[in-house]
Formats: sequence, C-alpha cells, structure tokens
Amino acid sequence: MKRAIFPGSFDPLTLGHYDIIERGAKLFDEVIIAIGVNADKKYMFTLEQRKKFIEKAFANNNRVKVVTYKGLTVDFCKEINVDFILRGLRNPADFEFEKAIAHTNRDLAPVETVFLLTSAKTSYISSSIVRDVIRNNGDYTKLVPKSVRI
Repeated sequence: MKRAIFPGSFDPLTLGHYDIIERGAKLFDEVIIAIGVNADKKYMFTLEQRKKFIEKAFANNNRVKVVTYKGLTVDFCKEINVDFILRGLRNPADFEFEKAIAHTNRDLAPVETVFLLTSAKTSYISSSIVRDVIRNNGDYTKLVPKSVRI
C-alpha cells in the first residue's frame, strides 16, 4: 500500500491544498493530511477547527485521513510507516524552499518527497492571503472549500 503524508498547518485549508490532496489521492492508496502543531506559531483557527474543515471537505473520500502531529515530519513518517511526503508547488520560490527541505528529509530518513504543481486556477492562493482577506472582511469564499466558509 502506497501512503503519503501531506503536512502543513492548513490555517486554513485552501482550494490549492484541496486540489493537491484530490490529485494525490489518485496517485496514492492513502493520503494522510498531517496537521503540524507548532507552539511558537500563532494561528487564526484552532487545531480543532482546522481538523474539522479538512475532515468535512474530504468526508466522501475514503483515501484521505486527517491527523495531527508534533515534531519533525520525517520522524512522524517513521512513526506511522509512511514512505512519501506529498507537497504542492505554486512557483519557483516554492520549489527552491521545498527542494532544500526534501534533501534534508532524505538525509534524515528514507522518505521521498513527491511534488505536484498546483493547477493554474489555484496557483496564486495561499493560506496567508486567505487570512488577510478574512481579517479585512473580504470575500474569501472563492479561495477555500465550502467546509471552511464560516
């Protein structure tokens, strides 16, 4: 069984994340959306809200599972016996950043990183942009799945 984790903070889940997860679920038998917990980071949404947004968005997809974790992603991969990390790339800056992480992860554990390019229609969306739109009372509903529309 080929399993991959898709790690992130998902604060909140965006249509870009949704697209990568849907496409990843066609490539892997199981995609585990791994919500990382970072005590030093200030989130707009609670861990419970973020988990609920994702669970609701993928309620009808039995290949997608949602979990939370602390610590290094590669350590979590070893803990749950996962060989692949799934990541989305929006632009060249994402690639350079993610490439360095992928090389580091491969040095730390026998884990491969698989990159998917975001679709053209979602390549401009990021969680930080969504948070800014929400903070400024803008229409964020075009940027997130229905499960995130609060």
